[in-house]
Amino acid sequence: MKKKNFPVFSLLVLGVIILGCLFGKVLATGDPFYMNLTEVSLPPGSAHYFGTDTMGRDIYSMIWEGGRVSLYIGILATAISSVTAIVYGCVSGLVPDWLDDLLMRFTEIILSIPSILLVIFLQALLGEATATSIAVVIGLTSWMNISKVVRSEVRQIRNSDFVLASRLAGGKFFYILRKHLFPNFISSTMFMIVTNVSAAIGTEATLSFLGIGLPMEIISWGSMMSLSQKALLSNSWWIILIPGLFLVTTLVCITNVGEYIRLRNNREHSNL
Repeated sequence: MKKKNFPVFSLLVLGVIILGCLFGKVLATGDPFYMNLTEVSLPPGSAHYFGTDTMGRDIYSMIWEGGRVSLYIGILATAISSVTAIVYGCVSGLVPDWLDDLLMRFTEIILSIPSILLVIFLQALLGEATATSIAVVIGLTSWMNISKVVRSEVRQIRNSDFVLASRLAGGKFFYILRKHLFPNFISSTMFMIVTNVSAAIGTEATLSFLGIGLPMEIISWGSMMSLSQKALLSNSWWIILIPGLFLVTTLVCITNVGEYIRLRNNREHSNL
């Protein structure tokens, strides 16, 4: 079994970025929303550490504000998708076989549709995009894979003595889920939950990059990168490179943590 060392470096880098985003107002050298049209597309320097964008906003200050919004979207979307997946997967795992097959067919139908199309469709129904609405839409379109794993785990333990005893004693669904089911499948789904954070952040960045994500007045790493066309035309490389580096670094660090959790879980099961 492949062994992966504890991702200390990834956690340290991720921790620094998260702390920077949480205390962005302390680190910011100016108002990230202020547009100074006399300082448009300035390169990195002493006045503006990361330069300015095509509207004269300070990129250094925008990085921390945008990171806070991107992380908020990633965490909220993952919370929504995880809760939905756990409840749906547990229901599917406990119901009779015919209903379980019906629920799984529905899941497979949703999985067959490109997720980006679902996100665009649901966001169009909700109207103008906000950080919360984007997170809700991403969360509601990214629970299917986790639910299939949860369903598989629940079906393996649903006839265990402790589950049957709890059901015979009148235990309600959420009591059984919390006391008996959840502790048995959380380890096998945790890596998917962690990597869902990076997937949600990446989806928001993709939407903003395509011009169908957050409006310009809401700063995120994705909306900062949506200025890439103007930046490339004006040879202002820092406008796209710096937020891109923060975005990619965060996604890689989260993915490394998720991969470590996956391999550790595989080793634990192989030793049983």
